[in-house]
Amino acid sequence: MNERTTCLIAGGGPAGMILGLLLARAGVEVTVLEKHADFLRDFRGDTVHPSTLTLLDELGLGEKFAALPHNKLSQVAIPGRDGQNLVFADLSTLRVPHPYVAMVPQWDLLDLLAEAGRAEPRFHLRMNTEVVGLLREHGRVTGVRYRTVEGLGGEIRATLTVGCDGRWSVVRREAGLRPREFPVPIDTWWFRLPREGGERPTLIPGMRRGHFAVVIPREEYFQIAYLAKKGLDAQLRAEGLDAFRARIATVLPELSGRLARLTSMDDVKHLDVRLDLLRRWHVDGALCIGDAAHAMSPVGGVGINLAVQDAVATARLLAGPLLTGRVGRRELARVHRRRLLPTVVVQLIQRIMHRTVIRPVIEGHREGPPKSVLRVLNLFPPLRRVPARLIGVGLLPEHAPAFARRPPDRQAA
Repeated sequence: MNERTTCLIAGGGPAGMILGLLLARAGVEVTVLEKHADFLRDFRGDTVHPSTLTLLDELGLGEKFAALPHNKLSQVAIPGRDGQNLVFADLSTLRVPHPYVAMVPQWDLLDLLAEAGRAEPRFHLRMNTEVVGLLREHGRVTGVRYRTVEGLGGEIRATLTVGCDGRWSVVRREAGLRPREFPVPIDTWWFRLPREGGERPTLIPGMRRGHFAVVIPREEYFQIAYLAKKGLDAQLRAEGLDAFRARIATVLPELSGRLARLTSMDDVKHLDVRLDLLRRWHVDGALCIGDAAHAMSPVGGVGINLAVQDAVATARLLAGPLLTGRVGRRELARVHRRRLLPTVVVQLIQRIMHRTVIRPVIEGHREGPPKSVLRVLNLFPPLRRVPARLIGVGLLPEHAPAFARRPPDRQAA
């Protein structure tokens, strides 16, 4: 089959769905290809940050999002002295409409965006359809080759192809875009433990005896991220479930009584942590944003926030050129220039956190953050607003362009 669209988006994650919705509201013909049958994939980033919550309000989706089951995270704490936790980032101090991070399964957010997209006549979402290659004419990318879950192949020609297909992006690879890789000392293992009623919804890391873990409160359970040396997955699985439980009991003794609920290493999902950045985000006819342009560490949980802001900037800068059919390298370079600084700054902070906090802990040299950090936060509590701002809003927040704004969808909510 040979088809045509104006903007072809590879990947139905947060960046792809936001970009597709915004462009469709501008009147651009958009086709989003998602290789999976649905959005029900666990252990993805499930944080919706204050800047994204504001964006949903601007899109008229805020009330409908608020109706989804979720809990609110307003503080990030770190272990202090004498067993007392010290608030590192207090999002409740932010002067924004939603001074908290909403913890909601990402599939609920994506379903919400898909429903809003389907209300737009120029938005087309095709599930079970994977991008497998790019089309080219005279050196310019002119669309994609795809394959369905049934094994059927086809081509879609497009004025612009946008890679929102993650850190293993097919668009990035096929376009010949090569990222700069930064060394990462850690991998992450995700799993769940039950949460008992009344426990405070504060994100608190555990740092003890060479182990590092982060407890993320969800509505009905705790999502646990265990951080250890990169390349350790095969060893952890060879050691078995009891040894893994012992590791978690060491770093999170307050949850040791619940570890029997972890019944198999199959319940422990490994994330190969990467940190990279494309030197150039585009070629003629194709653009990469989100994780396809800059894979982020899970530190701070800001990867989704950055990807969403990339998508908003892309829609604002490229909707007009797409409507006129004049999207050249100059227009694509504007997206890169707009989003490069906040990306570089966040990755720099993550690399510093890897080097000064996480690595010393997992190597057994320290059982907490540097004492100087604790001392400064104790002496100057208002400084907690700085990490709160970086986590919750970012350096360069993007707002919905006028063409995409809608009044609240109260009837749908």
